[in-house]
Amino acid sequence: MRRRLLAAAALACATLLAATPATADLAQPSVVSANPVDHTPHVLDGTVWALAVVGDTVVVGGSFTKVQDSTRKLTYDRKNIFAYGLRDGIVRPFAPNVDAAVYALAPGADNSVYLGGSFKTVNGAAQRGLARVSIGDGSRFPGFAAKINWGDVRALAAEGSRLYLGGTFSAINGVARVGLARVHTGSGALDTGFDAKLSAPGLSRTRVEHFDLSPDGKRLVVIGALLKVGTVNRTQIALFDTSGPAASVLSWYTDAYQAQCMEGFDTYLRQVKFSPDGRYFVVVATGRASSPTKLCDSAARFETAGGGKHNPTWVQRTGGDSLYAVAVTGTAVYVGGHQRYLDNPLGSDAKGPGPGAVSRVGIGAISPATGRALPWDPTRKRGVGVRAFEVVPEGLIVGSDTDELGKEYHGRLGMFPLP
Repeated sequence: MRRRLLAAAALACATLLAATPATADLAQPSVVSANPVDHTPHVLDGTVWALAVVGDTVVVGGSFTKVQDSTRKLTYDRKNIFAYGLRDGIVRPFAPNVDAAVYALAPGADNSVYLGGSFKTVNGAAQRGLARVSIGDGSRFPGFAAKINWGDVRALAAEGSRLYLGGTFSAINGVARVGLARVHTGSGALDTGFDAKLSAPGLSRTRVEHFDLSPDGKRLVVIGALLKVGTVNRTQIALFDTSGPAASVLSWYTDAYQAQCMEGFDTYLRQVKFSPDGRYFVVVATGRASSPTKLCDSAARFETAGGGKHNPTWVQRTGGDSLYAVAVTGTAVYVGGHQRYLDNPLGSDAKGPGPGAVSRVGIGAISPATGRALPWDPTRKRGVGVRAFEVVPEGLIVGSDTDELGKEYHGRLGMFPLP
């Protein structure tokens, strides 16, 4: 079992952490260890939905009420959000009062963090779906006044003076913005020049399930229940140029997600992440349907460059089990869900694993070049699935809804260190 990192390594990592970008995942020199560290705290109930790192503090968001320290001797009341030390695992006093689930987090300036979710109040004040709080004492930043009209915020990303948010809302600060908006990081004022004009004719509701910003902040890839951007067709996924003042949809598109999975899914895409160099991104999906040709229950790599139609560079299929979370580090693509297998295009729930399938219970790693499963196989208790990855210089943090990771007890939270 892994103990705390050596002091020299921690100091080196601290230098790297100060430069951690707010967008995309960090590059890592190797695949992480399959043996989790011992110092992470435990979430005792519910689900961890979101992770963010501010300085040396890990902020954890979700739907939960109780947290324990790593030794399981101290229990803390923490409703939907808490924080701990990245290197020592000590639970911090940070405990803002958030009245409903936190689905998204983004680090902010001045030792702050942005929260997105289905909440209506923060510390007793009306603050629907979006808030900014201090890491030090959990207090609200009163100058940040952004709020949504209804629904929730499921994705956040801060870059410079811009904060992007996506979810199920249809207005922000009283102005119509369907599923996607950009506000000022300080005041929360709506960026009125940025309107993606997302729509989903024939579906019950347009929503953004997830998005990611490229490392340079110039590209935004958006996934969810969407069929059009303005007047152009974009089925479940769209790529935007965010280098200027407007939301300019690029000519890049794919038909790969036009095929239907099991009936009832308005979107089956769940997360998307750029590579650390921005050259490609990986999308993970649910769909409850095994298929050697469709992208249901799959991970797929797409190249960023070029306009027009794009087909996936590779597709990794689970054989009918959902993938919900993805992280891309350059040396590996980590995927999490409730999958039992990878490399399983011909498998199914009814028939079992197909030829060539490899067991990767609940978590696995894929080669960025080939899309095939890497040997890394820590396993986890499946549950519904992994919901969040956070790449840090020290390793890979995992948030989920179960209490076993790498064959050890880890309540809904754990970290695999770099070797």
